Amino acid sequence: MAVESERQPVHTVYGGAHLFKAEIASTLGAMALETMRAYAPDPTTFADFIGWQGDEELVRWVYQRVIDKLEREPVEDYRIDFEDGYGFRTDAEEDGHAVSTARAVARGANQPSFPPFIGIRIKPFTQGLRARSIRTLELFLSTLVSEAGEVPANFAVTLPKVTVAEEVTALVRKLEPFGSVKLELMIETPQSIIDASGQFAIPKLLDAAEGRCRGLHFGVYDYTAGCNITAEHQSMTHPACDFARHVMQVSSVGRGVTLSDGATNILPLPRDNRVVVQRAMRLHFEHVQRSLMHGYYQGWDLHPGQLPTRYAAVYAFFLQSFEAAAARLRNFVEQAARATMAGDVFDDAATGQGLLNFFLRGINCGAFTEQEAGATGLTIEELRGRSFVKILERRRTG
Repeated sequence: MAVESERQPVHTVYGGAHLFKAEIASTLGAMALETMRAYAPDPTTFADFIGWQGDEELVRWVYQRVIDKLEREPVEDYRIDFEDGYGFRTDAEEDGHAVSTARAVARGANQPSFPPFIGIRIKPFTQGLRARSIRTLELFLSTLVSEAGEVPANFAVTLPKVTVAEEVTALVRKLEPFGSVKLELMIETPQSIIDASGQFAIPKLLDAAEGRCRGLHFGVYDYTAGCNITAEHQSMTHPACDFARHVMQVSSVGRGVTLSDGATNILPLPRDNRVVVQRAMRLHFEHVQRSLMHGYYQGWDLHPGQLPTRYAAVYAFFLQSFEAAAARLRNFVEQAARATMAGDVFDDAATGQGLLNFFLRGINCGAFTEQEAGATGLTIEELRGRSFVKILERRRTG
């Protein structure tokens, strides 16, 4: 597997702060496995249930890896939500939950089943909510440090509904006493895509983060509402969302931040209605694969029934192309190395890097291991180097 510092979680699971417990990941994993037992007890039934057409061997492979993942590490990233998933409560209630969730994180951080990535989403830094948001942030972090002695690795604070860079600057100032804490920005307002001056807003937001920003998360439903799209047509697949995603990509290139897509809000409920559950899980599987096609390797999950389809979609995306991509990369490296040694100009390194990136992403998400990626003909050292050009240089001089 990739080293932890290079890892990007495949999802972020959001849940209201009032529901958070130290055992939340194992609880959600158990519920996801129960869903699998109820509706997809074997590989063939699972593939049919989610509408996936794969060959028999691949279906078995993906199914087993999904089960293994749900048993071992069902949640990769969890966000304790004090915003939309939490609602408006009295100050006393929110104060209490800020303290209790921090204590739960302190207890859970050393447990094997605890998510490797964790954080909180505070309320936006608007005029009406900033004071409440800051109080929750300070209560949570001070309690966490008091209980645990430090903030866990891979902890982040998510700031929603960002509209101007000044909001990001204000959060950075509040995080100064906590040097290791990263922040994530919710890109869910039209102003966070193109600002009042008509320029891309994201570079300015990242500058304001002063190197603390770990990722940009797209908020589908707030964004489409801000574009005056009616509720009936608010969807992950709306063309307005594709525009926003592409702006996020091109305006953050080279800035060291990861990108996350939004959530499928049609959930697999109620549990006793097979048609409803199947429709929701099929839709989620399709949305995840679409995000992957667009270069978004992370997304939001809101319900334990979405965990099986998240992992199935991710694993299927990489595994169904594994053999062809491995052969292509192996041949590509050999041909490129020969061209270089012969003194010819090799001008398609971008294609080679794209193939290498496929395997780096597949290793990152757990679809396959570094050892399995050896089918490309690359060594583990070459894979970890992450550069197609450097691979060619080493082979030319070696």
